[in-house]
Amino acid sequence: MALKGDRYEGTTDVSFFMNDASAAKGGIAVLSTGGSGVALDQSKALVTYAATAVAASGSIPIGLLLNDMVNIDQTRQHINFHKNEVQKGGKVTLLTQGWVLTNMVTGTPTAGAPAYLTSEGKVTATVSATGGVVATPPVGRFMSTKDEDGYAKVSVNLPALPNNANGN
Repeated sequence: MALKGDRYEGTTDVSFFMNDASAAKGGIAVLSTGGSGVALDQSKALVTYAATAVAASGSIPIGLLLNDMVNIDQTRQHINFHKNEVQKGGKVTLLTQGWVLTNMVTGTPTAGAPAYLTSEGKVTATVSATGGVVATPPVGRFMSTKDEDGYAKVSVNLPALPNNANGN
């Protein structure tokens, strides 16, 4: 479980698909490929979890994943809708504004610290920089420290503002 039930879903987006075979909810999904126009039902509108911190530094965060991705044989069993599962390649729900309790957190965040994207959809309070510019995209703010189970309250606010005044 990567999300607890205590959350506020202010704004969600349901216009993207995800091809990851087993992605846990609670992480920040990044743009893989974009569709054209509104792209509500175009399979080209894809999100994924950034595989490494280096990949995350150049990625565009889209939203926090609210579904568990599964890859099951649907001729033998069905999706468990009570667990909010989505079959690989299906349309996912992404939180763009609101807050959640997630354990997809690395490091030791403090309440009020900015939350940045890192590898595998996780968030961190640690900033990585290249050439004086923040390389890790901001995704929101930590509203608490980690509890004994590793969960922290994270306020998500996407799309995030550029990292500097030049729009980079």
